[in-house]
Amino acid sequence: MSGSLEVRKFLWQHDDAMPRGSTGVPAQRNDEPSRISSEQVHQARLAVARGALDVEDCRQLLEMLGLVPGEDGVPPVRR
Repeated sequence: MSGSLEVRKFLWQHDDAMPRGSTGVPAQRNDEPSRISSEQVHQARLAVARGALDVEDCRQLLEMLGLVPGEDGVPPVRR
């Protein structure tokens, strides 16, 4: 029982130190290099293709997820 009380006390102390009003949503990254590699895009495309019902379904899913290359040849997910 004392261990549980210690954990609650620790959480209570640290909860007061946390800033209020934070939504927990990360801010948009600015001028950072892309964190999604071309290999990750390739693996994501394969996963979508495996789960798609047909070719049209696959195309729509890839487009919605930003995995289809744009006019510049780069998928939106990598920009």
